Amino acid sequence: MKTAALKPSRQTILREAKDYVMIAIGMILYGIGWTVFLLPNDITTGGVPGIASIVYWATGFPVQYTYFSINFFLLLLALKLLGLKFCIKTIFGVFTLTFFLSVIQKVSSGITLLHDQPFMACVIGASFCGSGIGIAFSANGSTGGTDIIAAIINKYRDITLGRVVLICDLIIISSSYFVLKDWEKVVYGFVTLYICSFVLDQVVNSARQSVQFFIISNKYEEIGRHINEYPHRGVTVINATGFYTGKGVKMMFVLAKKRESTIIFRLIKDIDPNAFVSQSAVIGVYGEGFDHIKVK
Repeated sequence: MKTAALKPSRQTILREAKDYVMIAIGMILYGIGWTVFLLPNDITTGGVPGIASIVYWATGFPVQYTYFSINFFLLLLALKLLGLKFCIKTIFGVFTLTFFLSVIQKVSSGITLLHDQPFMACVIGASFCGSGIGIAFSANGSTGGTDIIAAIINKYRDITLGRVVLICDLIIISSSYFVLKDWEKVVYGFVTLYICSFVLDQVVNSARQSVQFFIISNKYEEIGRHINEYPHRGVTVINATGFYTGKGVKMMFVLAKKRESTIIFRLIKDIDPNAFVSQSAVIGVYGEGFDHIKVK
């Protein structure tokens, strides 16, 4: 009884630890994209990092301090609307990024990559930033700033995170003109924003993408039991009739994450190599174990 009681908590701890590791990796990627490729080339990002960049160009005030100060107030809003769990991971993300910003700036001091190729710096930097934010969101974390606003809206409306961030950041990037006095840099900022939003959606959606299986096999009970145990997905057995043979068959219907497809195919092959399997992508799956329905 004690072993059975401890097992779920151990799994929960491991899952939470994995989330924090992924958030840290995301923050490192974001920090590299921002301070190594974008900031030295005077390319604006969106959100709080964009504001911090503008303040840095105008006054020379370190970006990590501006970034941390603004996020302090936004985190209070996140605590109220998104809950303690999201806020804790966001606080971890903000502290981690603030720390690594200082580290990365010291390591890359005096190094300006792609100084004569601002477009390549824009593309690479935005790709790093978008990947970092996407990884953090997939682990239920955030870099703070407009990510918090995007997460709040995404909680109640079925609007992609990238689109919300895109809308929120237009004004910030446009305002960089008053400091840089260069519309070309503003345009690069818009390109950065678009690429970052696109990469963000790709990373987040790839983690959420689902597939459905129709499986016909004489060993449906054994296959269904294994799918229930791992990857721990529900199986619906449907009574069907083969039109040509006229015989009754059992057909299993399974919904799973795309990343679990290989696991399901492998166990089907091990149990019944002659099973008939149909797999297809689905636009959205809502319910326990998947996304929540987001309509008013």
